[in-house]
Amino acid sequence: MNQDNRLRLSMVSHGQARLANRVLQDLQGMAGVDELVLTENIPDEPMQLPAGLHAVARHNPQPAGFAWNHNQAFEGCSQRFFCVANPDLRLPVNPFPGLLAAMSDPRVGLVAPLVLSPAGLPEDNARRFPTPWNLGLKLLGLDDGRYHLQPAPSLAPRPVEWAAGMFLLFRAEAFRDVGGFDAKFHLYYEDVDICARLWKAGWKVVCDPGVTVVHEAQRASRHNPRYMKWHAASMARYFFKHLGRLPAATAHGSPPP
Repeated sequence: MNQDNRLRLSMVSHGQARLANRVLQDLQGMAGVDELVLTENIPDEPMQLPAGLHAVARHNPQPAGFAWNHNQAFEGCSQRFFCVANPDLRLPVNPFPGLLAAMSDPRVGLVAPLVLSPAGLPEDNARRFPTPWNLGLKLLGLDDGRYHLQPAPSLAPRPVEWAAGMFLLFRAEAFRDVGGFDAKFHLYYEDVDICARLWKAGWKVVCDPGVTVVHEAQRASRHNPRYMKWHAASMARYFFKHLGRLPAATAHGSPPP
């Protein structure tokens, strides 16, 4: 592997060993990952680390949030790139060569693939920044803020305002430049926040519709009161930090339709 493209991958399991073992199997023999940091956030059955890949297994004494876990996985990162991936993904084909190619533009600090459902339909992992106005439109079922992208190998990566945290490939320099994720977001909106901070710091956030991964979404927590409380608290923190101060992300490139 090109030493300039060395990559550290961080994955956190929240009792998701069954799912994690499937994507870990996908990583078996997959070129592009130099090191895997696998964090067990709550006790679970054993996970099968890919053979032939340098892997570090971490076990939290108590559960921590998304941002804190991935920031800890980044500590001491000597690789040029840092990838955050959920355990409920599948990688039918190797996404890393295509995503790393997007980094040939030195202004790109973060690139995401286009995320597909198991049925092959595009999900909403690339969106416009939330505002009270567009959240109102979403509640009315008029517009959920997504960029309507389709798989398109011939298209170049497109600037987007933010990309969802299930799969994000950062330039390590950019992640370090903005101080990583804000760990005061326990869950939700930490991906929106870091994208806003990247744009503000002069980095580009892009989505590459020529690279796809599959998301086997787990929605069981959606109506859990504890998760709803985290969601509300994170939304409030996001608006406190950014409302009225959102970056003009589209000024850095033409956005997708």
